Amino acid sequence: MSDIPQIASMLRKAQETGTPCPPIREHFANLGEANQIEMAYEIQQANVQVELRKGRRVVGRKIGLTSPAVQKQLGVDRPDFGTLLDDMAVVDGEPIHTSCLLQPKAEAEIALVLQRDLHHEHHTVADLIDATAYALAAIEVVASRIEGWNIQFVDTVADNASSGLFVLGTQPVRLSRLDLAGLSMRMTRGDELVSEGTGAACLGNPLNAARWLANTLVRMGTPLRAGDIVLTGALGPMVAVSAGQTYIAQIEGFAPVRAVFS
Repeated sequence: MSDIPQIASMLRKAQETGTPCPPIREHFANLGEANQIEMAYEIQQANVQVELRKGRRVVGRKIGLTSPAVQKQLGVDRPDFGTLLDDMAVVDGEPIHTSCLLQPKAEAEIALVLQRDLHHEHHTVADLIDATAYALAAIEVVASRIEGWNIQFVDTVADNASSGLFVLGTQPVRLSRLDLAGLSMRMTRGDELVSEGTGAACLGNPLNAARWLANTLVRMGTPLRAGDIVLTGALGPMVAVSAGQTYIAQIEGFAPVRAVFS
């Protein structure tokens, strides 16, 4: 565990210099799987604590690896999570400077905004519905400090689940008005369709992903709280982004949400 500050520093340096670093999983090679995952989350939290000391604040969590196809690709059978900070949030249509992001990609998601804490050891879907004030359409802009997106599970966990920024739509919708598993998503770049999918692409239902996160965070001693934003996971394939382009996610039941890259 003595490598945690060193690896955390490598990831911060990659972000600060704009130069991705090599995969970090080699530092974990002598550990068992459980210890590798524990160490990766400790690296993530070490860098979160650095940012909090700078005055940033935690506003929620993101869930990654919710697609069975992506899990198979990385050889894992579970999602992961990262921490959302206040200055990662972007308003619908606000220009995003690509220079602040490393190897950015975009994916359309459902965001949940909580009105109650989730503190049980085991949550039901009903608990999640009761705790959710409303849902928002969102575009997560993922990024990787690891060169060439050459990642395995511990690489992305340590790298704050490959977090970058997130764009929130401005039309809140109550869950009672949505078919979360059945809703459709289409994301376009200009006139080109670049990604499409359904709510079922996210662990069968975005609430399944949120329930996994709620249970996991209680076990880790950092439960979800009222006011938290939860990005529940991609509804379709992520797509590399380009400066000067606008990406529009049209998620059934919501007004469109736009990520504008300057």
